[in-house]
Amino acid sequence: MQGKRLLNGTGKLAVPVLASLALAGCITVNAPEDAIVIELNVNIRQEVIYRLAEDAGSTIEKNADIF
Repeated sequence: MQGKRLLNGTGKLAVPVLASLALAGCITVNAPEDAIVIELNVNIRQEVIYRLAEDAGSTIEKNADIF
């Protein structure tokens, strides 16, 4: 009985292996003829704007010692 089990297990393994070998010749992978171009347009813009109202500016001038 051990011989039959081993043969059955080997037969089950042999079928996918033989099928993959048969299909291996059908599949080809080729590189593209033209180069692959990746264009990245990255625009990083940072603005820091300080605006002081007239009253805030005058307050700073009056209390210059604390600033």
